[in-house]
Amino acid sequence: MAMLAMVRLLRPKQWIKNAFVMAPLFFTPEKTSAENIVAVLVGFVSFCMVSSAVYCLNDFRDREADRTHPVKCRRPLPSGALTPSAALVLMVCLVAGGIALAAWRVPVILPILATYFTLNIAYSLYLKTIAVIDVLIVAFGFVLRVQAGAMLIDVEPSAWILIVTGLLALFIALAKRRDDIVRDMDAGHRKSLEGYSRQFLDGSIMAVLSTLLVSYLIFTTDQAVMGRLGSERLYFTGPFVIAGLLRYLQLTVVYERSGSPTDLIYSDKGLLLSVVGWVATFGLILYW
Repeated sequence: MAMLAMVRLLRPKQWIKNAFVMAPLFFTPEKTSAENIVAVLVGFVSFCMVSSAVYCLNDFRDREADRTHPVKCRRPLPSGALTPSAALVLMVCLVAGGIALAAWRVPVILPILATYFTLNIAYSLYLKTIAVIDVLIVAFGFVLRVQAGAMLIDVEPSAWILIVTGLLALFIALAKRRDDIVRDMDAGHRKSLEGYSRQFLDGSIMAVLSTLLVSYLIFTTDQAVMGRLGSERLYFTGPFVIAGLLRYLQLTVVYERSGSPTDLIYSDKGLLLSVVGWVATFGLILYW
């Protein structure tokens, strides 16, 4: 049981977020090689280890508040399935292992990995209590993943890729805060909720969503981007992005179940079809 609790503490479902490390290679077909594929996979594993270490720390610090949450109370620490000391030992092992792996095989991303870990430690210890700053840090973490992936294959990431990535992560983070408000969570569970209201979050979500859609469409029609990717048909991927974002907005505003973004990606057929359709269409355009 203790081993199973440790695995749950790592939140392996959340590792899908680290797939953003692979994005630069996906968007740069000419960089596809066995060496680069291995480097990106090592970078992905390093980020998984470090991000899981952050989850251990978050759960350690939030274990008392999580006991009052209808879903989080089932996590290993608030439920008592794992001791706090075991979580701290696991956190240290994961950080050491992730950094050691990166230093051994992909030292070029060590500054990014260190920045990601340091920022998340600051987030866990204090910054997550500040409204707006908390969601901006979550979004910046995804931008760092993309930047690390670009460094692994020695390319300069498009500004549009970084912008779209940050806006997408910000949109999802705002939707998650809205779910907390809808569930009547208060500052006793998450202090930053003092600075949010449903009206503020609805307005923010709409503003970010509008900017995200415009940015993505500009990205797919930008002459420099089309020239670099060797295709003028990138806009064919637009309908999948629009459908996926509208579905996520529907789940957030209409059905009010945006609490776990990763669970939605895995379980909602509309979102899953949008993601698969987008990847397949982009893959055909770039690699066919």
